[in-house]
Amino acid sequence: MLYSAKVMEHFANPHNVGELKDANGVGEVGNQKCGDIMKMYIKVENGIITDVSFMTFGCGAAIATSSMATDLIKGQPITEALKLTNRAVVEALDGLPPVKVHCSVLAEQAIKAAIADYYRRQGIDPTPIVGDLGECEACAHESESCSCGE
Repeated sequence: MLYSAKVMEHFANPHNVGELKDANGVGEVGNQKCGDIMKMYIKVENGIITDVSFMTFGCGAAIATSSMATDLIKGQPITEALKLTNRAVVEALDGLPPVKVHCSVLAEQAIKAAIADYYRRQGIDPTPIVGDLGECEACAHESESCSCGE
């Protein structure tokens, strides 16, 4: 299994790692099949994600996708962060082996879960904004590359 230089860099030196003490949105997601667990913390001020961090228990690809995803949404409006797709994370990392694409799906889901938590804390129903945070939405279209077991 070959990883790009960017994946290796984000695995060896991940960005935005650790618990964010003053987070006002926290999301945790996991993949039962592979055992990866991602927890994302966001700090939102005036609709902008001013700070973000993560804690991931998982393989190198899970750590790299978490790191890259946090880089991609830091400083962005919530509306832009919600548009982040697992494909964009994979592209930013210069690709992932097909059996590791599910890690990027987890990163996307963790961000959405953190944003949903932020809205809940504001007394706003997140479902119309964030969507249903059920099982892996990508699997319906990418079953050959997603290994979440669906």
